[in-house]
Amino acid sequence: MATFSVQGADLAVELSDEGGHPVVQLHGLTSSRARDRLLNLDLGRGLSGTRLLRYDARGHGESTGRAMAEDYEWKHLADDLLDLLHEYFPGEKVYGAGPSMGCATLLYAAIKDPERFCGLTLLLPPTAWESRKAKSLAYANHARVLETEGWDAFIQADLNQPVPPATIGNPVTVPDNAPELLPAIFRGAAASDLPQLADLARVTVPTHILAWTEDPSHPVATAQALLYALPQARLQVASTRGEVNAWPQILMDDVAKHGAPHPAEPIH
Repeated sequence: MATFSVQGADLAVELSDEGGHPVVQLHGLTSSRARDRLLNLDLGRGLSGTRLLRYDARGHGESTGRAMAEDYEWKHLADDLLDLLHEYFPGEKVYGAGPSMGCATLLYAAIKDPERFCGLTLLLPPTAWESRKAKSLAYANHARVLETEGWDAFIQADLNQPVPPATIGNPVTVPDNAPELLPAIFRGAAASDLPQLADLARVTVPTHILAWTEDPSHPVATAQALLYALPQARLQVASTRGEVNAWPQILMDDVAKHGAPHPAEPIH
């Protein structure tokens, strides 16, 4: 594992360099490279013959961070991502994949630097726009519970939540964050939303959206809205664990089809 310094954090980074397409894999809120493996969301496990970059977002996993809510807003996480890509894949188009917060980070990065990506696989798009309001209030409440009642009370409330059918059989996990940072991380998420539809129309690369059913935090309605907002999008919805188990192969196929070979044409 290596570290990469950004303003206010050192990011834990790993590069699996087998040559071929450059790919970056992100994770979701309160997760990490390690936790996503346990949650059956490490789609990169199916990739070979690529240069696969994985990292823990600031304040997550083995990365450090500050107790400043604005650091964890999705548009700012996109800056971390673009800095990483400039360091590891300078002048190249990269294929990006990630769930939830990682999905949002990729979209903001693609809007900020349209020439950086050659394709995207967006997993489990989160609540957005109208449905984001209730989720933002929930995240603010998570921060309050952590600060007033403590870690154990927060974890117990989280474990009592229903799980989507496609995740049945996954091990029980807890947030992979330092407890002292988690209130700020939740407040950063509460202040965040997906980009506006007009901005999403500028993300013109091939995009594969993967969603699952019966998950209020990642509603199929958001995935469907992205399908219509993104010019080159397609959508698949899973309702069973078996269908989710096929997602690594889907990513492998998408990277093979849309990934930029090495060396790529320089980005101007």
